[in-house]
Amino acid sequence: MKTDSLFYRLFQEWPELVLELAGLEISATGYTLRAEEVKQTGFRLDGVLAPPDDQPDWPLVFVETQFQHDPDFHARWFSELFLYLYRRPPRRAWRAVALFPNRAAEGTVEAAYELLLAHPWVKRVYLEEALRAPAPTRGVRVLGLILASPATVVAEAQALLAEEPAADGGLTGVALVDWVETLLVYKLPRLSREEIRKMLDIFNVELKQTRFYQEVFAEGLEEGRQEGRQEGRQEGRQEGQRQERLRIARSLLDVIADDRLLAERIGLSEAEVRGLREEKK
Repeated sequence: MKTDSLFYRLFQEWPELVLELAGLEISATGYTLRAEEVKQTGFRLDGVLAPPDDQPDWPLVFVETQFQHDPDFHARWFSELFLYLYRRPPRRAWRAVALFPNRAAEGTVEAAYELLLAHPWVKRVYLEEALRAPAPTRGVRVLGLILASPATVVAEAQALLAEEPAADGGLTGVALVDWVETLLVYKLPRLSREEIRKMLDIFNVELKQTRFYQEVFAEGLEEGRQEGRQEGRQEGRQEGQRQERLRIARSLLDVIADDRLLAERIGLSEAEVRGLREEKK
């Protein structure tokens, strides 16, 4: 499974997670993630987390994900780091973190890189070991979904989506739902997004904020408004919107089993939803 784009998107929306992996206890406010290429070399860094200009004491953070064994990884990684520092001198401290699924993916460490890897500014994280910690953080467990088997990934994703967000921030709500959906599309390629949403029951997770709901519901209401305008009467607008609500509700009957919840989300009465279920039988 191709994971680079998944990691980049997650770290871009959740810079706190990069700082956590790097062992830094500082605010992520103002940090931005970029994918940087060192010109004329063909080297491309997975991610460079840049602090705001008005915080000179905050370090630049390089993050690399390596989920396939590469015998030349350490040579390539340090070449990328130091070429970047040479070509674009940051004039500030820096940190570097490499994320592996396990130690086997890293492979043997050549003697030439042992001292560099032992430096306190360089950190390696092995996800399987981090997940076995007594109390893995929410960020580590979100990353762990990438390693989960197809048989367990949906249940693990449901549990994460059902949790209350941490007080110190992190990826939550719509952004987390969208990222989990995308991950499952990669891991369960035979399923459509609609089938994945049903499995996750994501409509119990801020339904009105999800991209799916916003696109479908907004489109439906616009059709209702257009129908009302064409009728030229308030009654026409209301009826057009009501018919669209009914259409959307019919499409969600198999997704949301709770009549009250579905009625609240769509803007219908429970009696109307029960009537739709009776029609379907």
